[in-house]
Order: sequence, then structure tokens, then C-alpha cells
Amino acid sequence: MSPPEVDQNDEARRAKLFDIAQQLALPLSDAQADQLLAYLALLQRWNATYNLTAVREPDRMLTQHLADCLAVIAPLRRHLGPESTSRLLDVGSGGGLPGALIAILDPGIDVTCVDTVGKKAAFIQQVAASLRLRGLHAQHARVEQMKSAPFDVITSRAFASLLDFVTLTRPHLADNGLWMAMKGKEPVDELAALPGDIDVFHVEQLTVPGLDAERCIVWMRPKPSL
Repeated sequence: MSPPEVDQNDEARRAKLFDIAQQLALPLSDAQADQLLAYLALLQRWNATYNLTAVREPDRMLTQHLADCLAVIAPLRRHLGPESTSRLLDVGSGGGLPGALIAILDPGIDVTCVDTVGKKAAFIQQVAASLRLRGLHAQHARVEQMKSAPFDVITSRAFASLLDFVTLTRPHLADNGLWMAMKGKEPVDELAALPGDIDVFHVEQLTVPGLDAERCIVWMRPKPSL
């Protein structure tokens, strides 16, 4: 199956994507830009029928979804190292944010997106097939019930409270694995509610190009057993 065609006349959107990448100090090839714009076109097309996201205008999607998720790529690479072959689980992935974008930018990472809504899992399968992303997989399941090998990184984007996130996903975390929770403003109350055996080793503030809102990553791992 051929990737969906990208409107080559929309130079403004393509230029904006490269500008976002430049502001994030994120190297972006022409092929990756094509895939990101093709993903955006798929998201817009499916969203008209299946309501994958409340944001419907492509330009707003580019800022509020793509730029927001691209902002985590460099931090993720710092934690995993260059050319990582890690396994990553994106919980409550919805339209594949950030999982699909991670699969595009870092094809060496094996990405599984899990969602309880079947149509959202089907969308991820369509993205993987259309963009030929061999490392992108979808599961239609509740995360606490899914069967899978352990993951090196488990991430979420506004999936649940930090307490629920770590509690539901802990059985899927590999030894020495990390949680990467994408949040808006630093969730002080949620951090205080975490159990004592969770090590919040970094709350990383993010600046998202074009987005006038607070964003951060809460990096966590289980504390070693005594």
C-alpha cells in the first residue's frame, strides 16, 4: 500500500514543520517530513469520521499535536542513547500521540500503542501500514489486561494521574525501565500522591514552538529494592 499523498503545494505547512524542528534542535530529513505530513493528512481524514481528536484544523494539529509531541524526541534520545533499539509503550495513545511520531523519528525503537477504543487502535494500524512503519504496533486493550514482553520506556500524554499511570503499567515495565509522563503544568498534587517506592528523578520543562502553554515531562522509575 502506497503512503497517502501529501499536498506538495502546501509549502507553508512544510516550512512550518521544519521551523518547529529547527527550534527544537531536532534533525529532520525530507523523508521524515513527508511521513509526518502524511500522518497529519491521515489524522485529519480519519478525524472527520471517528473523532480521534477535538482539534480539527490541520494547522492547529501541527502545533498542538505534532509540535507538542516532537518536543519529547530529544529528551527521549538523551535517556535512551543514540540509535536505541528499545521497546516503548504508549498508553492511551488515541491518534498515536506521541507513539506514531516516535516511530517515524526513531525507527529503531519498537513502539506499541495501546488504547481501549477499537477505532483508535485501527487508526494506528492504518498509520503503520500506510507509512510502512515496521516498528509501530497497535493493541486494542486495557493496559492492565494486555499481554506483552516488558517495555524499556512507558509513556503517556494526559492518559491519567501519575498514580494511576504507574500503578496500571508497572507490570509492563522492564528492569531498569523508565516512565515518561507528558504533562502540562508541573503536577504538584499528583507528584505528592505517588507511593514512596517511585523515584521521580527529573521533571523536565519543555518549550513547544508556537504553543503558549506549560509543558513538562515527569521522568520516573521504581526505586531499587533494599
